[in-house]
Amino acid sequence: MLETIASPRSSIVALAASLLALAACQREPQPAPAPAQKSETPPVVTVAPAPVLDRAGLLEATDIAASAFAAGREVGGASLAGRRFVVRQAFGCGEPDEAAETAADGLATVAWAKDRRTLKFSLAPADWLQSGLIGRDDSGLEAVEGFWLERPWLRTEACPAIAPGASPSSQASPQTSGLAAVFKPNGARTGRRNGRAYEFTLRGEDGQPPAPSAQGYRLVLEGRMTTFADGRAIHCRTAAPDQRPVCIGAAQFDRVAFEDADGQMLSEWRDG
Repeated sequence: MLETIASPRSSIVALAASLLALAACQREPQPAPAPAQKSETPPVVTVAPAPVLDRAGLLEATDIAASAFAAGREVGGASLAGRRFVVRQAFGCGEPDEAAETAADGLATVAWAKDRRTLKFSLAPADWLQSGLIGRDDSGLEAVEGFWLERPWLRTEACPAIAPGASPSSQASPQTSGLAAVFKPNGARTGRRNGRAYEFTLRGEDGQPPAPSAQGYRLVLEGRMTTFADGRAIHCRTAAPDQRPVCIGAAQFDRVAFEDADGQMLSEWRDG
């Protein structure tokens, strides 16, 4: 009986398959591919501008300076330099003054004209260069034109309420807080008043006198805090340890305006 003889070709194919299987068993496992690195964009850091100082914020700064001065510590305030401010304060609360009455420099006033047909608004800068209000810094300045922050205990922009039994025309307290436009030698002189007052005339309709506002009017001071010649933004002084220090902030004014009690502009002056 004849035996079946395997084909040489089949043997070769089987041998090759066996070798491939053996090689697959002995092959080391390949490491998994590394995850693709994400290109991270560095975050953009934005520095928010310092908030604009209003009346309350500015008075708080002068309060801190007054306390430091009274305690014999460094007044500081350098961080205020460059801060913008928009300060509104009430004036003309109550009946307008008579034409013959004169107000202290640095305070906004409203008074009847001599014929009582118009109302005259006025704000005359005070000359503080030789007043001693800014300490021994006078030699480094050419001019200092000041404005008082009236009623510094009142943080709001409205007229003060009259308590029962109080007199609306009582003697005002001494001024203790203010802003001063400082002008240095060889510096810009734009906005310098040289004693000239900001003035505005309010007329009534149909030839009638204007009705004074029962809520008074608003003075708007807008600008940027700066420094005196010694680099400080606030200077304080006092005549006695038991008196509240008078503190003045150095400023550059960009806008001065008169408004009614509702914020309607009556007149304005802009630097430049």
